[in-house]
Amino acid sequence: MPENNLVYDYVVIGGGTAGSVIASRLTENPDVTVAVIEGGPSDVGREDVLTLRRWMGLLGGELDYDYPTTEQPRGNSHIRHSRARVLGGCSSHNTLIAFKPLPSDWDEWEAAGARGWGSVSMEAYFPRLKNNIVPVDEKDRNAIARDFVDSAHGALGVPLVEGFNRKPFTEGVGFFDLAYHPEDNKRSSASVAYLHPVMDERSNLTILLETWAYRLELDGTRAEGVHVRTADGEERLIRARREVVVCAGAVDSPRLLLHSGIGPRADLDALGIPVVHDLPGVGENLLDHPESVIVWETHGPLPENSAMDSDAGLFVRRDPEHQGPDLMFHFYQIPFTDNPERLGYQRPEFGVSMTPNIPKPRSRGRLYLTSADPSVKPALDFRYFTDEDDHDGRTLVDGIRIAREIARTEPLASWLKREVCPGPEILGDAELSAYARKAAHTVYHPAGTCRMGAADDRLAVVDPELRVRGLEGLRIADASVFPTMPAVNPMIGVLMVGERAVDLIGGGA
Repeated sequence: MPENNLVYDYVVIGGGTAGSVIASRLTENPDVTVAVIEGGPSDVGREDVLTLRRWMGLLGGELDYDYPTTEQPRGNSHIRHSRARVLGGCSSHNTLIAFKPLPSDWDEWEAAGARGWGSVSMEAYFPRLKNNIVPVDEKDRNAIARDFVDSAHGALGVPLVEGFNRKPFTEGVGFFDLAYHPEDNKRSSASVAYLHPVMDERSNLTILLETWAYRLELDGTRAEGVHVRTADGEERLIRARREVVVCAGAVDSPRLLLHSGIGPRADLDALGIPVVHDLPGVGENLLDHPESVIVWETHGPLPENSAMDSDAGLFVRRDPEHQGPDLMFHFYQIPFTDNPERLGYQRPEFGVSMTPNIPKPRSRGRLYLTSADPSVKPALDFRYFTDEDDHDGRTLVDGIRIAREIARTEPLASWLKREVCPGPEILGDAELSAYARKAAHTVYHPAGTCRMGAADDRLAVVDPELRVRGLEGLRIADASVFPTMPAVNPMIGVLMVGERAVDLIGGGA
């Protein structure tokens, strides 16, 4: 992929989940040139990345930007937010659980000012996705996961679901849909599906790997390009004739804007960053899907077959007035004890976990800079469990009680030797809440930090065409534009944002 020169029609910052889609689609037109700025290496030929079941080995490693969390008075201050430093982004790093956002998720966006993003409009983008999205293969369906599904169905009366993407749901239990190739357990990530087939064939596509974007170049109110640093320390300016499209994710997209002088004036002034454009919403509305964990020791080792060790899950709607599910579980075929061990619990040799998760968290956090130096990581203050009526904390307590109910029900009950954590003696709401919040972890779904909104919404960063408000030639397309959190794992939503962004860019070119 020759560089030719450093001017392209479009510069896409981030070769991750949305960036891969946008770069691939734009270069379907041979007359359009695109440069992708990717901070990490290629995933081509990397078995540690491409093999789905090896995902846990990537956490905290060389391909992880590994962002810490600020002190969380009501939560766990030790959570590390993995963000992938590799082509394909977090779709090269995560479990590839693949849920189309629910109609109620999209309609909530439209109600929040994202005109044109309602469920009817967005439905058309799912069939366009190039990823191989299939239910967990029969050979990968571990016996204990099958029994979890049956026990949850029996204990709670929720429907058995075969293929969560076939129709909208409010409740259900079953094996997930995954973006993978079951025959060899290889990922169908954004890079595998969208870039690998074309990256060596299209002369109009340039992928600059190990190249870190640290500041946008602006001429007045127009984005002209981006300043980057290569792996060997060389600094360059990559220019865009038409647009710069920022797809760096919910942490690095607002970080890049802030270091470019785009953000809340007072914060930038305090750090001595020259203010180019006062945009108060940059970094606000930080969202996540926090979850806690309840762990059981099993009577012995489990069968080894699995797609990625967390292949089945459960959705519950406790409040009949709620749009969509209001409690979710991942079922892990391993004892997931990283955070409980910090609290003094011991990891059993053999075990399983259920992880009560908050589909629609009400707490809102904030991302901000602590230094004018672009290499210093930003602060992530998720403000976990700080919502006014403690909806988030109560959701986890209800989840632990429901998990215990499932664990008492056959056929799962026969597998389980004892509850390890929080432990059967922890029964009261206050005790369960304290444990659930201290043992909470993330499923790595940060979002919302450059949220989309209407023209009269002063904290909206982008408009419904994904254009950064008050600037020209600059769009954002990734999870940072989410106005609210989808009730389901968001990867497919990010891919669909990428597909829609291509239509919007085409309309504005």
